[in-house]
Amino acid sequence: MSDNILEVSHLKKYFKTRQGMVHAVDDVSFTLGRGKTLGVVGESGCGKSTIGRVILQLIKPTSGSVKFNGREIVGLRSGEMRHLRKEMQMIFQDPYSSIDPRRTVNQIIGEPLRVHKIRPDRAAREERVLELMETVGLAERLINAYPHELDGGRRQRVGIACALAVEPSFIVCDEPVSALDVSIQAQILNLLKHLQQQIGLTYIFITHDLSVVNHFSDDIAVMYLGQVVELTSAEELFAKPLHPYTQALLSAIPVPKIGAKKERIILKGEISSPIDPPDQCRFAKRCLYATDECRAKCPPLREAAPGHQVACWRV
Repeated sequence: MSDNILEVSHLKKYFKTRQGMVHAVDDVSFTLGRGKTLGVVGESGCGKSTIGRVILQLIKPTSGSVKFNGREIVGLRSGEMRHLRKEMQMIFQDPYSSIDPRRTVNQIIGEPLRVHKIRPDRAAREERVLELMETVGLAERLINAYPHELDGGRRQRVGIACALAVEPSFIVCDEPVSALDVSIQAQILNLLKHLQQQIGLTYIFITHDLSVVNHFSDDIAVMYLGQVVELTSAEELFAKPLHPYTQALLSAIPVPKIGAKKERIILKGEISSPIDPPDQCRFAKRCLYATDECRAKCPPLREAAPGHQVACWRV
């Protein structure tokens, strides 16, 4: 079996609008090692959530390849994908809307078990639900509670229990803590990390919070307007960011020290439109170092140092 659980090659997802084609995900390629975490960061609207949904085939890609455990999953029939759903799950961003408000915790967590016929017997299903509740830190007394009776942290734990119910090996975490208080964020992140160490889960962790992604990820992909502009290990990215956009993002992280000063890189200029973008660097209009070459052709993602890829003509 390959060391890589996921291989994404030249993945594209375009959406048709009245103005033209929105390039939500444009020629993205990467591999993800088994038991590892890939953090995906960038501004709102850069394509982070779309890439997670396309990888799971919740929305179909325009073109490209997604191999899961060495098997091509783009183009699989719905019945074949249904079987794979047990291996690939997603934790959604908003715990308020991702679970059914008319069902109890027992019914919500038990639904994947019933759909996939893992525990067809009701008593066995409830036993498994209690096991999952204990795993994610939910008290047994909440088994018949409704979502409106729970706080945000408990709702997100219900969502995590749903994802774990079918015993997947790979989970896409789509900003799972952005809607939660800081103290609850830490609890959920520690829970996800503990589950990874205990079960050997593989994550794609989508977020806009660089402090969170540094704490949680092995590798980090920085996205800008549908493209990956930098990809390397978390340690390398924070020690030596190469792309001007990554440098600007890191300069915005607050320093938790009174009186500490940090030079901010203020981005100016117009944000390029994702609708039928021209063949040029997407970041050129906001980049301090842009040249005619940057405006003439889009730079490919290439290796600038061992294990460090960047899409920039100047690097």
